[in-house]
Amino acid sequence: MNVWQKQVLSGVLTFLVFMVILLGITFFAFPVGSWSDLWNRRVLDLPFGFLILVLAVTAGFVVGIAQGWFWRRQLHVIQHQLSELVKGNPMVYEGSDLNEIKQIEDKIQQVEEKMAKQTELAQRMVTERAEDREKSLQEVVVQERNRLARELHDSVSQQLFAASMMMSAINETSSQDWQATKKQMQMVEKMIHQSQLEMRALLLHLRPVALKNQSLSEGVEELLYELTQKVPMDIDWSIEDLTLDKGIEDQLFRILQESVSNTLRHAKATSLNVMLIERDHNIILRVVDDGVGFDVEEGKSSSYGLQNMQERSFEVGGTLKIVSLKGQGTRLEVKVPYRKKGGEES
Repeated sequence: MNVWQKQVLSGVLTFLVFMVILLGITFFAFPVGSWSDLWNRRVLDLPFGFLILVLAVTAGFVVGIAQGWFWRRQLHVIQHQLSELVKGNPMVYEGSDLNEIKQIEDKIQQVEEKMAKQTELAQRMVTERAEDREKSLQEVVVQERNRLARELHDSVSQQLFAASMMMSAINETSSQDWQATKKQMQMVEKMIHQSQLEMRALLLHLRPVALKNQSLSEGVEELLYELTQKVPMDIDWSIEDLTLDKGIEDQLFRILQESVSNTLRHAKATSLNVMLIERDHNIILRVVDDGVGFDVEEGKSSSYGLQNMQERSFEVGGTLKIVSLKGQGTRLEVKVPYRKKGGEES
């Protein structure tokens, strides 16, 4: 039984008791010979007993519904506040006059302050780690080289080898079936085209791990402008000039790199849209393509890249949301609550 039903039942029971009391007063003040007299005496053309019953039950329902509506509204406000807290949005407190509700709001405010401090601490730790990574840049370069070597061997090298073998087979075949030969040449063309996309995606990761002497906005615009010169894709962007902690900038830039890399390698998209803005004390990075899409749940469990982006967003106290439907493209959104040092919101 929910709060609404309990309040209605409470109102009905309360006024049934009131009805009994009213009947007792009636019997005491105006003695009647039997219970039937209550039904024989008429008020407003209605039996007096029936009138008392109707008034009591009606009043019970009215008061019960009013109480239920009031408490339901209070609980809805608390539920909304908790939902906003989960989303990382700034809280709005109504300052209820009820002591119980005020105590709950105080606890929610304490939780919000604690989460804000934890987010600030996490962002500070990420920034410190970013500074440490700069000090050991040579080690990072070696790791990136090894990773790129594996990627080149596992994808580009194998595709080019397959294309080479198919071309050799075509050259050695004296078949006069031009349709079959044309089909094989188209397959070779697709392999080479895919290899080009793989190479361009890998080149994204050759960029510096840290944004040296650049803000996040400048780095993103430079990256996307270079892509427009190299990739046959309609690319547009909306970038605001933001000043963020170094750790947050590095993580968001790497998430963008990974996302664009996935688009080039797997999406077969013709357009790409990137947005980087600040709204309601949140930094929002959104990447949208019109590619083939994929099963998000399956991708999360099998894709290292998606897991990596998820971890990077968590490290800066943010959330990562991916929406994708097969044949309808993919939408990736990272939302990071940003607070200036000292706990003051930006």
